[in-house]
Amino acid sequence: MALKILGTGSALPEKIVTNDDLAQVVDTSDEWIRSRTGIEARHLSTGETTTELSVRASRLALEMAGVDAETIDLIIVGTVSPDTYFPSTACCVQAAIGAVNAVAFDINAACSGFMFGMEIAASYFSKGSAKRALIIGAEVLSRVMDWTDRGTCVLFGDGAGAAIVESREDGLWELVQGSDGAKGEALICKNRPIQNPYYKEADKVDYTHMDGQAVFKFAVRTVPAAIKQAMEKAGVEDGDVKYYLLHQANIRIIESVAKRLTGGDSLEKFPTILQKCGNISAGSVPILLDYANREGMLSEGDKIVMAGFGAGLTWAAAVMEF
Repeated sequence: MALKILGTGSALPEKIVTNDDLAQVVDTSDEWIRSRTGIEARHLSTGETTTELSVRASRLALEMAGVDAETIDLIIVGTVSPDTYFPSTACCVQAAIGAVNAVAFDINAACSGFMFGMEIAASYFSKGSAKRALIIGAEVLSRVMDWTDRGTCVLFGDGAGAAIVESREDGLWELVQGSDGAKGEALICKNRPIQNPYYKEADKVDYTHMDGQAVFKFAVRTVPAAIKQAMEKAGVEDGDVKYYLLHQANIRIIESVAKRLTGGDSLEKFPTILQKCGNISAGSVPILLDYANREGMLSEGDKIVMAGFGAGLTWAAAVMEF
C-alpha cells in the first residue's frame, strides 16, 4: 500500500526575528549563528498557537487537494509543543475544520513526528481503516526555550506544515524508522514538576536542553544510514531521486548527510529553508515539502526522500513517489 500526496500547506507566525534581532536580547551575533547553523532568521509566535498554525496549514492543504474536510478519515498531529495536554491538537484541528468523520490524535516523536505520522497513516490504509488522512507537524517551540541560552534559543522557530494523503494500490512507499531512548537526554525538556498532596517537587519551569555535539554525531551517522536502507528497500538509487527533503536542523548536518549520500556533488538535491525558518522540529519536513511543492519543484511521479531526526532520539527516512 502506497501513499499519494493530494495537497500540502504550511503556516508561519507573522513575526520574523533575525539573528541581529536576537543579538539584542541574548549574547550572540549574526556571524556566530550563521557560521555554526546556517540560520539567518526564524518566525516566532506573538500569540499564534500550535492549533491555530495547524488549522491554517490544514486549510491550505485541503484547498490544494480540492477535497472537503468531511472526507478525511484520520488526523495525526506530530508535536512536542501542544497548547493543551488534552484535548489533543488533532482533535482541536478536527473541530476547527469540520472533519467530523475523522479519528484524531497526537504523537510525540519530536523532529520525526511528521514522518512517524505518515507511516501510521500507511498502516491504517493497509488495514482498510482509512482511505484519506491529514498529517500535520506543528510547533510553537518558543514557549519551551530559555531565552538566555544562546546555544539553544537561536536554533528554533515556530510553524506548521500539513499534507493530505490518500491510499493507493500502486506507487512507492518505503520507510525506515528507529529510536534510541538511551541517548534521550541529549535533547530534553522536562514536564511540570509533580505536585500532589503526598509529594511535591521543586516548583520551577524547565526549558529545552541540548548536547549539540551528541545530536550532531547522531544525525550525521544515523540519517544517511537510514536513508540508504530505505532506498535499498525501495530499489531506488541516488540518480532516481529528485530531492532529499531533510529535517531542517543545521546546515552542517545537511551538508554532511549529502556528502555521505552523494559525495557532496549534488547539493542541489537537498533544498533548505532553515535560513529563514530555523529548526521547527515536527513542522520542519512538511513545511519544506510544502515549499518545494508550491515553488513548482515537484511533479507527479517524482521520487523523493524525506527524513526526520531528533529528540528521543528518533529517526525516520521514507522513499515515495510524489
